[in-house]
Amino acid sequence: MPTPQATVADTPAKPLLPYATLLAFTRYVDRSGPAKAAFVGKLRKQRETGGGFNPHSRLIKALKTDIDQHTPGTHLVEVNDVVDPRWQRLYASLTAGAASYLTSIEGQGCRVTRTNDALAMIGSLPVRISAHFGLRYDDGRNEAVRLHFDEDPPTADLIMATLHLLRANMDQILPHAEPVLVDVRRGIAYQSEATKGADVDRWLTGEAAGFAAMWNAPQH
Repeated sequence: MPTPQATVADTPAKPLLPYATLLAFTRYVDRSGPAKAAFVGKLRKQRETGGGFNPHSRLIKALKTDIDQHTPGTHLVEVNDVVDPRWQRLYASLTAGAASYLTSIEGQGCRVTRTNDALAMIGSLPVRISAHFGLRYDDGRNEAVRLHFDEDPPTADLIMATLHLLRANMDQILPHAEPVLVDVRRGIAYQSEATKGADVDRWLTGEAAGFAAMWNAPQH
C-alpha cells in the first residue's frame, strides 16, 4: 500500500515563543493577579492574528518636528486638523501635555537624533527595548526619550521598569544617553538615578519568568 502523505493540516503548527516589547512588558509588570494572565493572553492572540495598530505615529512626528524647528507646538496644533477623525479626541487629549513638555526643553539647544532598538534577554524572555527618539543638547547631554500615552499616569513600578531597561541597554539604543520617560498627557518627564540595579534586575527577571509561563500555558 502507498505510504500516506502528510498534508499541511497534518503538520503541527510551530509554537509561538514568548516575546514582548518594552511597552507590553512594562504594562504586564504594572498589573497584578488575574489581570496579568488576561493581559498576556490578549498579547498572544494579537501575535497570532497580526493585530495591533499604533495611532500615535503622526503625533510623534509632529512633536519631533517642533523640537527640531524650535516651534512651540505649531506642528502639534496642525496635526489635530489632519489626523483621521476617529483619533481627533485622542490627539486633543495629548497635544496640550506634549506642548508643555516642549516648553520644558525650550531654549536648551536640543535636536532630535536617531536611536536604535535593542533585543534584551530578561531571564529567558526576549524583550525589544526602544526609545521613541533621542535628544542631543548643546551642552553635550544626550537623552533617550520614551513616551507614555496612557490615560492613567505612569505608576512608580512602570517608571522604574522602563527607565531601568532603557538604561541597561543604552549602549545599543543611544550610547552615553540618559533615559527619560515622558508622560505625554501631563507633560511630565521622569528620570532616575542608576540605583538598586541588582534588585530591579531580580524583580524583572521574576516578572519575565511569570510572563513566559503564562504565555506557554494551554489556551482555552
